[in-house]
Amino acid sequence: MPVPVLDNHVHLEPCKGRNIDAVKDFARAGGTHLIVSHQPYDEVRVHSSADFRKSFDITISMVERINSETEVRAYATVGPYPVELLRLEKKLGLEKAKEIMNEGMEIAAEYVQEGRALAIGEVGRPHFDVPSAIMEASNDILSHAMALAREAGCAIVLHTEVGSKGTMKDLAKKADDAGLDRGKVVKHYSPPIVLPEENFGLMPSVLAGKDAVREALSKGPRFMMETDFLDDPSRPGAVMAITTVPKRTLRFLEQGLMTDEQAYAIHADNPRKTYGPAFE
Repeated sequence: MPVPVLDNHVHLEPCKGRNIDAVKDFARAGGTHLIVSHQPYDEVRVHSSADFRKSFDITISMVERINSETEVRAYATVGPYPVELLRLEKKLGLEKAKEIMNEGMEIAAEYVQEGRALAIGEVGRPHFDVPSAIMEASNDILSHAMALAREAGCAIVLHTEVGSKGTMKDLAKKADDAGLDRGKVVKHYSPPIVLPEENFGLMPSVLAGKDAVREALSKGPRFMMETDFLDDPSRPGAVMAITTVPKRTLRFLEQGLMTDEQAYAIHADNPRKTYGPAFE
């Protein structure tokens, strides 16, 4: 039986990117499963919560196309991108912006409950310095999202500042406060913080650099792998190529740096535990 290979976090562009052709490259490299994370699109500018539906539908439609036109099994995660708050705040003021972001989270949870999306994400807080009022609002929105994930029984994929021990501890506490299982909290763009004392029970989605994956494996197989592929032809090589996870996995297997059991844990067992039965 072939080893499944999941890239846990990629972005696709509906018009300006390579889209389905990039996914075909992923399949040719040995990839079998793909999680497409929602992002803001030039085609839809969000001015109200209703605009989130239009934007989320773009992500869903790209995933449906992957599943109908390729052999790759794809899933969507949807949610208001954290930095969207700053744009809305400039236009509408902080309270209205926060209200729209929270309503967007509720729509994302609705999509999960309808089976259209696998999880809420990527959501969280800005990864750069912002005024304290913006950070406070971002944390409030994040807490609301975690409570919605608990109610929906789904995972949440987080975009935050760097995944340090302190960050992971803080996010774990937020999950506890919301009543959300820490194992349902996926830290996107994570360093190889695989040990419980490093990640406090959250699920690290490790950026698939050679050294990072090697270090992660030295601590155990409780992590997933991602590229954060951007699908932007104007920025070739930004973050990682969509073929990186399958190439890295298969090369590590060939070189004896990863066992079949570890590969199954990373690419099948961990996602099933994190995302639930919707992940096949």
